[in-house]
Amino acid sequence: MSKRIRVKPGKTQSMAGFAAGIVFCLLGVLVVIPMAGLFGVIWTVFAGIITAVNGLNAFSDQGVASHEIIMDDDTEEGKKDDIEYRLKTAEELFKEGTITEEEYKAKREEILRDL
Repeated sequence: MSKRIRVKPGKTQSMAGFAAGIVFCLLGVLVVIPMAGLFGVIWTVFAGIITAVNGLNAFSDQGVASHEIIMDDDTEEGKKDDIEYRLKTAEELFKEGTITEEEYKAKREEILRDL
């Protein structure tokens, strides 16, 4: 089983990126497009996209994640811990009388098949 966590930049970082993006957009329009033509247009479009993303992150609660962390529990140790936990839980349920002995044995066999 894996868990995904999305991380977006902080407000201060996004505001700095937004301000820098505005500067680069202005440079693109006033300097780079007149001097470099098509390259200047591409420059300005990318600067606009970067500015928009940083502005969204800085001034809204939604925003765009810059990183995604995936935490996998599919390691051998994680599986072992999970199986031990499941076995203990089933045993506790049996001892409490929540499940019958037949249900406990069936659940135990099912858990052990996952090894």
